[in-house]
Amino acid sequence: MITKETIDKIFSTIRVEEIVGEYVQLKRAGSNFKGLSPFHEEKSPSFVVSPSKQIWKDFSTGKGGTAISFLMEIENFTYPEALRHAAKKYGIEIEENVREYSEEEKQSQTERDLLYKIHEVANDFFQEQLWESEEGKMIGFFYFKERELRDDIIKKFQLGYSPEKKNAFTEFALEKAYSKEILEKSGLSIFPENTPSGIDRFRDRVIFPIHSFSGRVLGFGARILKNNVKTAKYLNSPETEIYHKSNVLYGLNQSKQSISRKNLCLLVEGYMDVVSLHQSGIENVVASSGTSLTTEQIKLIKRLTENVTILFDGDNAGIKASFRSIDMLLSEGMNIRVLLFPDGDDPDSFARKHPQEFVENFIDKEAKDFIDFKAEILLRDAGNDPIRKAESIRDIVKSVAFVQNALKREVYLKEVSNKFGLSEQSLFNELQIQTNVTQQQESKPRFEEKKAAPKLEIVQEAGFSVNPLLVQEEKLVDLMLKYGDFVLDRKDAEGNDYKITVIEEILNHLDEDDCEIQLDINKKIVSEIKEGILQNELRSGNFFFDFMDEEVSGKLASALIENYHTSNWNKYNIYFSSEEEVVPKLVSDIVLRHKREYIVKLINDLKNSLSNENDNTEIYQKIILLTQLKNKLDSELFRIL
Repeated sequence: MITKETIDKIFSTIRVEEIVGEYVQLKRAGSNFKGLSPFHEEKSPSFVVSPSKQIWKDFSTGKGGTAISFLMEIENFTYPEALRHAAKKYGIEIEENVREYSEEEKQSQTERDLLYKIHEVANDFFQEQLWESEEGKMIGFFYFKERELRDDIIKKFQLGYSPEKKNAFTEFALEKAYSKEILEKSGLSIFPENTPSGIDRFRDRVIFPIHSFSGRVLGFGARILKNNVKTAKYLNSPETEIYHKSNVLYGLNQSKQSISRKNLCLLVEGYMDVVSLHQSGIENVVASSGTSLTTEQIKLIKRLTENVTILFDGDNAGIKASFRSIDMLLSEGMNIRVLLFPDGDDPDSFARKHPQEFVENFIDKEAKDFIDFKAEILLRDAGNDPIRKAESIRDIVKSVAFVQNALKREVYLKEVSNKFGLSEQSLFNELQIQTNVTQQQESKPRFEEKKAAPKLEIVQEAGFSVNPLLVQEEKLVDLMLKYGDFVLDRKDAEGNDYKITVIEEILNHLDEDDCEIQLDINKKIVSEIKEGILQNELRSGNFFFDFMDEEVSGKLASALIENYHTSNWNKYNIYFSSEEEVVPKLVSDIVLRHKREYIVKLINDLKNSLSNENDNTEIYQKIILLTQLKNKLDSELFRIL
C-alpha cells in the first residue's frame, strides 16, 4: 500500500493542467484553461481546468475532480495505478507499507490487471533478450544498428527481441506462475493440441511494443528478419480485453507532447517511420499500426491538434486507397495536408538520408492540401480523357462534401473552381448532389431498421421531479467546500456583533435543527468536516484535494468551478459579481431554504405515519406546529426575495 506521505508528495507535486494537457488541447481562458471534452463528442468547449484550484470539470458529462481522478477516468486506472503513473511522470519515488496480501486479495486480481502485468513482463523479457543475450545482440541488435538506430532511441521505444526457441517466453512466464489461460488470452502464447508446452507468437522477431496514451504496454508488433521464411513480414498482437488496434496509434505516448506543442500531427504507416523520424528530431509523428485509419484513432489525435499531415511513400501503390482516410479526417473536422516522398523513399529512409532541418522544411514546403493531392493523383491517371477528368473532379468534390464547416467548404470549392476553370455554381450543384448521396447512404440502414420495427405504442411520459431538500443539501455542502473558512459578520438576538465561519454556521444549523443528511456522499463530507472541528481544524475545499476518495474529488470540482467559466464573458463587457461579495446573504438564504424543506419532509413523514387504528392526536399536533413554522419561514423567505 502506498504510504500517506508519498500520496501527499504526489498531490503537492503534480499539476492538473500538465496531466490533462497530455490528453486534451487546452487553451487559456482567463485564470483557467478550457478545451473539448475527451469523454463526450462536442463542438463547443465545456471542459475546464483550474490551475489555482488544481481541479477539472467536464460540464458535458458532469464529471470532475483532481488530476488523479482524471487519469482514472481517461485510462481506467485504479486509484493506486493512477498514483503510480503520476509519480513516475514527476520522478517521485513510491514508498509502500510492506504487508502480506491474503489469498483472497491475491485472487481478487482481475483478468484485466493480469493482462497488463503479463505484457509488462513480456516487454521486460524482450528488451533483456535484445541487450543481454548473445542471440539478441547478434540478430536483433544488429538489425536495429543496420537501420542506424542509436541506443537511446532503441531504449526510448523499448524495442526488443524474441528468441528463435519456439517457447522461450512461454516457458519463462509459466515459471513465473502465469497460467496458460492468461498467456493465451494475452495473445503472447499459443497452445496447440500437439504442443502442450506452448509456442511463442512472436518467436524469432524484433519487437515493437505498442503503448497506450499513458504508456502502458497493450500489445506488440513484431518483424521477422529472415527472407527465406514464408510468413507475414509483420505480426501484431490479436485483439484482447486491453488491446483494440482500431483504438491505438503507435508512437502516440512518445509523441503526444510534441504534437500538442507544434499543433500538428504527422501521420505515417510503419513503426520504423515513427522511430526514424524521432531519431532525426521530428517527434510529432504517429502510425496507424498496420490498420486502416479509424474514427477512434482520429479522435485520439484531435485531443491534441486538428492539423494532420499524411506522409506517403513515393512509390506506394495503395495511395488511392488512402482517399478514404482523407474523407474520414475531413468528416471529423481535421485540417489535412498530404506529402508524397520522392520515388524510392519512405519517411524512414528519407529521415536517415537528411538532417532534421532539411526534413522539416521539405515537409512544410512540399505538403499539399487534399485538393491538390487528389488532383495530382487522379488527373495523372485521367490523361486527356474528358469523362475520366470529370469523374476525378467529382471525386474531389465528394471529399469537400465531408467538410463539416460551411465556410471551409465554400473556400475549398472556390479553390477547385480556380484550379479547373469551372463555374462555382456547377460545383455547388455537384456538392449538393454528393451531400445528398452521403446522407442517403448514412440514413439507409436506419430507414430499413425503422421499417422492420414493431408497431409503435403510445407510452405515458415518465414523470421527473427534483427533491427540493436534496437540492438545498447539495448547496449547503458546496458552500462548506467552497467558502468553509470564510468569516461572516453576524449579530446575535440582542444585537451584539460576533464572527463565525461558514462551516460553523451551517453545522450549527444542522445540529440545532437536528437535520439528518440525506445523501451518502454528503454524509461522508460533513462527517470529515465535523471531525476537523473537534481537532480545531476547518476542513474546507483545500483539505479534500488529496482526499483518497474520487467521488469526493468530483463533488469538489462541481463546487469550485462554475459553469460560466466555460465562456469568456468579459469580451462582451458582461461581468459577474463574485460570489464572495454575496456569501453572507447566500449562506443565510440557503440555510433558511434547507430548514424549510427539512420541515416539509418531517410533515410528510408524519402524515405517512397516520393510522386509522391508533390515536393520532399527538401526530396532528406536531403537524400543526411544523406547518406554522413552515409558514413563518415562507414569510421570511418572501420578505428577503
